[in-house]
Amino acid sequence: MVKIRMIITMSDKFLIKGGVSLTGETEVRGSKNAATKMMVASLLTEEPCILENIPRSEDTEITKELCEKIGSRVTLDNHTCRIESPEIKNSLVPELSRRNRIPVLALGPLLHRRGVAEIPVPGGCPIGHRPINFHVEALSKMGVVIERRENSYYATTRGLHGADMVLPYPSVGATENVILTAVTAEGKTRIRNAAIEPEILNLLDMLMAMGAKISLDLENRKIEIEGVKRLTGVKIKVIPDRNEIVSLASAALATRGKVKIKNIGSEINFAHLPSSAYLKNFLEKVREVGGVCENKDGGLEFIGQKEYRATIVETSPHPGFMTDWQQPFCILLTQAHGKSIIHETVYEDRLGYTKDLKRMGAKIEISAECPEDAPCRYRGKSFNHTAFIEGPTRMRGKTITMTDIRAGMAHIIAALVAEGQSEISGIDHVDRGYEKIEERLKELGADIERKTKSEKQQLKT
Repeated sequence: MVKIRMIITMSDKFLIKGGVSLTGETEVRGSKNAATKMMVASLLTEEPCILENIPRSEDTEITKELCEKIGSRVTLDNHTCRIESPEIKNSLVPELSRRNRIPVLALGPLLHRRGVAEIPVPGGCPIGHRPINFHVEALSKMGVVIERRENSYYATTRGLHGADMVLPYPSVGATENVILTAVTAEGKTRIRNAAIEPEILNLLDMLMAMGAKISLDLENRKIEIEGVKRLTGVKIKVIPDRNEIVSLASAALATRGKVKIKNIGSEINFAHLPSSAYLKNFLEKVREVGGVCENKDGGLEFIGQKEYRATIVETSPHPGFMTDWQQPFCILLTQAHGKSIIHETVYEDRLGYTKDLKRMGAKIEISAECPEDAPCRYRGKSFNHTAFIEGPTRMRGKTITMTDIRAGMAHIIAALVAEGQSEISGIDHVDRGYEKIEERLKELGADIERKTKSEKQQLKT
């Protein structure tokens, strides 16, 4: 007999009153896209690894859960993380959280340490088709046998070895997975058409400090790795979160405020990437629309203007305009004079958030057509991946439900720009990528509150 019982769950939401220009100073947190991968990399050694400038976001906590489940000892003290994994106690972890895609990157370290691994089918944000076929094909060339089970991937190996491979697309996740597998594999691995995002370079700097043998040809997207038998512990700093910088900058400009983001320049110390390339494409677009950005004491100050100009944005792998930047930047484009275009070429289904912006008053049309003469792998297909934005428009507060991290940040910025009050639920998404974002926005003058409400749900037992 099936019994029904009522349970009480708690869900948070933001209440935001718009119309306030953000002003003041704030500090950028460490990159969650770098920090979480570096936490996984620590599994490759028995020795302690210390990661500084760790963001205290939900994704960090999810990755901490993964490491602890495997057998690591993890301590988080303010923004410093210490991980020690002298023994891999459990390499079969199919029941782990599917709220992000980090567990799939643990395959290489677990196979290196135990020869077998089982991880859940990757989850994460619903932003388009995100299979791991690139991962599977690459790892299979390195001696990994992967079995797709109902809710997990089961992997075994008789010995990891190097391989030559050309990725069909410069996938960040696939590049990271090959790197984490190759550094302790026997022989040489060559990756062509590799992703070269700053977060990957931060990971490579960590691995080289641990004793990995890696050479790079960034101009031609080539990474060459000579496997070593063991890696040592390390102490390293996580780079600033460029997605957070762009989000805060877009909020400052869209609300016509004046915000200084501190410690950006001094924190960018890549061994292989000049700091000018870190935000280059974003800063170029800021200047194109008429925004002002000034260097000040190792930071960047963004100064809003009364009027902005329309522009065209096309996302692409680094060093292009990042796909995670178009959502917050879209709000600024709703305030620009003329018709702007966002051409999303990385994911085929990442413009769904614009439906809520239209409800708030934005004039946005979504199309499957590519801009004229623009090269695009989605050309001629039915994916709605181009947004035509006409501005400026007055936005009005609405009730909104977040669907993913970056769309959620766009919704927050839209609410800050809009007249009246907005109620935004589903904020667990933005918590994954931003540390206490409402508190930091409040310090800049935003009228934002986090509210917790109880919800009754039926549970069959």
